[in-house]
Amino acid sequence: MIKRIAEVSTLLLMAIGLSGVPLLVGEARAQGAARIAYIDVQRILARSSAGVAAREQLEKDKAAMQRDVDGKRTELEKLREEMDKKGMLLSAEAKKEKQETLERKIRDLRRLVDDYRAELERKEQGLLQKVLIDISGIVERIGKQRGFLLIVEKRGAAVLYGSPEADLTDEIIKAFDQEASKGKK
Repeated sequence: MIKRIAEVSTLLLMAIGLSGVPLLVGEARAQGAARIAYIDVQRILARSSAGVAAREQLEKDKAAMQRDVDGKRTELEKLREEMDKKGMLLSAEAKKEKQETLERKIRDLRRLVDDYRAELERKEQGLLQKVLIDISGIVERIGKQRGFLLIVEKRGAAVLYGSPEADLTDEIIKAFDQEASKGKK
């Protein structure tokens, strides 16, 4: 998930309209007050109500998929055991047929696991993008209210040092949760 955060950090920065930053930085330097802050999107996802709900939904989906895969694995184990026990008693034709059935079911299970993995990744990416889009307006609003010239994502922007005073993450989480609760009413 951290890798995806870095990939979509660019989306977040573009969404909050930082295309004119180089010009503004020059102007701010001339005025002597460039205020920069950062947020930790990973922490927002981990602590905000929307992030927690998204993670819980993903875990439910993953558990359902795992139950399905486990059931099919059990089915395969039974088929293997049956072949091992009755293999000597079966005709060559019946043995070949059972072997082909087993191989087909193994291929089907592998495909199913791959499909489930891809589906989970798509869902995770979609939920992540939704949260990022939802917080982009909040980041922009708080940035304007507090007079920040630039707000970067801690991991995606490779922040090597960040003063706690420059960390807006908790403020963004609070505002995000407040807006989310207003939407539920």
